[in-house]
Amino acid sequence: MKRLLVIFAIVSMALATSLGVTTIKFMNFSSADANAKYLEEMKRVFEEQNPDIKVNIETVGYGDYFTKLMTIVAGGNAPDAFELNYENFYTYAKKGILLNLNNLVETSGFDTSVLNEKALNAFSEGGVQYGLPFSFSNVVLIYNKDLFDKAGVEYPTDDWTWADELEAAKKIRALDAMAFGVYQPVQFWEFYKMVQQNGGSILNEDRTAFTLNTPQNVETLQFMVDRILKYNVMPDDAQMAGMGDWDLFEVERIGMIVTGTWAFSTFKNSCDFEWDIAVEPGNTGKATHFFANGLAISKDSKNVDAAFRWISFLSGDLDVAKIRIEAGWELPPVTYPEIIELYKQTTPPASKEVVFRSLDYLVTPPVIEQFNEMADIVNRHLEAARYGDKTPQKALDDAQAELEKAIKLN
Repeated sequence: MKRLLVIFAIVSMALATSLGVTTIKFMNFSSADANAKYLEEMKRVFEEQNPDIKVNIETVGYGDYFTKLMTIVAGGNAPDAFELNYENFYTYAKKGILLNLNNLVETSGFDTSVLNEKALNAFSEGGVQYGLPFSFSNVVLIYNKDLFDKAGVEYPTDDWTWADELEAAKKIRALDAMAFGVYQPVQFWEFYKMVQQNGGSILNEDRTAFTLNTPQNVETLQFMVDRILKYNVMPDDAQMAGMGDWDLFEVERIGMIVTGTWAFSTFKNSCDFEWDIAVEPGNTGKATHFFANGLAISKDSKNVDAAFRWISFLSGDLDVAKIRIEAGWELPPVTYPEIIELYKQTTPPASKEVVFRSLDYLVTPPVIEQFNEMADIVNRHLEAARYGDKTPQKALDDAQAELEKAIKLN
């Protein structure tokens, strides 16, 4: 049977070639699980519009994706086009793996003005466009309106500070022994953003030195761990009892959760209570995550034109954007007014406009070539502070010293 399938595949490829059909390989991670059917729908629309191109899709779960991608790239078998998140894009661009798209964008007539400018620029480096945005998302404060009502607390507003959030969290915590005010993990992804809410940073402006143990950063980490160890408005591991933060929110044990807009579709289906969103609180300023996934082409692809037609379709086509909105699959990276309006009208949450107000405060990760190694080092020391094994000052002093020894900056 296996031999027959191989023969069938060879015959099919030969037939497609004889009919002038180009077959491209596309590898991605974001359509894993529930989103696979939506990517297949996008493919169906594309192949109807482009009968001379066939797309073979390979989907790999995020946990294994970058290991597998780097392995096949190193082996000279890179797919024609593939998905990259913002954090890994920089490394691939620096290693010379990605095709320069500048000429293709210019000669194809692809209108990049329909794309969100920040999402588009995320996949350029040194004046070269190496990728097109596939999706982007940000993070908001999601809150349980019923718990706020029971605690007698006013709903969050855009001008909330850390202090406002903490006071609300204390009142929700007082409702019940199993009720907690807030959940926001103590890890690199939240830390790099929260230090910017407090006037701090991970790197200096020209990325030549780490600035991890500054007073602003120490104050930030102290606030993060105090919510667990001092005020206990955030549950520790024992109090979570093996449940995830989303699980706890869904069963009304957490009043506020700081997480991404990708949670909307899950909470819409699983929450039996009223919930809404607000701009994430800050301290001396506002900052919130910018996450983006992009589409790149291998510099070794033999099907560059077909691959570009595919990724530009996924990035900027109106039908693709509609499929994304209806699926609740992150934000399409487009600026079509009808798409933005459709997104706002898809509820809950009722306050979808908050998502767009949050765009004013987007910050990007401190991306360097050794990004993953940097994040791992910082996470180990943040964890020590989280469990009370080190003071925030000691944790950040140790992280600073290890980063300076292990990471080479430009």
